[in-house]
Amino acid sequence: MRSGERYAERMSLPAGGWLAVLATAVIAAALSNLGDMRWWRVAASLVILVAPVAAAWWMGRLPVRVVETDGEVWLHVDDARLPMSAVAEVEVLEPVAYSDALGVALHPLTFVVQRPWINRGVRIVLDDPEDPTPSWVVASRRPERLRAALAPALEGAAASGGPRG
Repeated sequence: MRSGERYAERMSLPAGGWLAVLATAVIAAALSNLGDMRWWRVAASLVILVAPVAAAWWMGRLPVRVVETDGEVWLHVDDARLPMSAVAEVEVLEPVAYSDALGVALHPLTFVVQRPWINRGVRIVLDDPEDPTPSWVVASRRPERLRAALAPALEGAAASGGPRG
């Protein structure tokens, strides 16, 4: 973690997922090159081998961080940033609740960051009349720790008269 960070996590693919991606890529590349070894078949095999690995890396590079700067706590999810002064509540979502939160009852303007290999997360309810986004749903392997990193900022906002103080 960097200075000023209260929490940091990457949504990287677990080891079993990497094995599945690599096995699928190797089998697909081998099957694409059956026959003679012409240059375009070898080139296609290399693309078929590298593309899934690059896609899995790209999907897993997404960071989730809680950062304190100038006395304000911010939630950073990739390039999106949320000040805790605009947050009313943070709720930990276990697998069933997380699945329900991403289901048909999800508000269409909810900001969602999820990965198929992570089945838990947090729901962050916003209290900002200027923002049409009602909440954020963010995947996390350790949602309790993420909520704990955000909790002091929420308690401080409640003590000063609410999230919008």
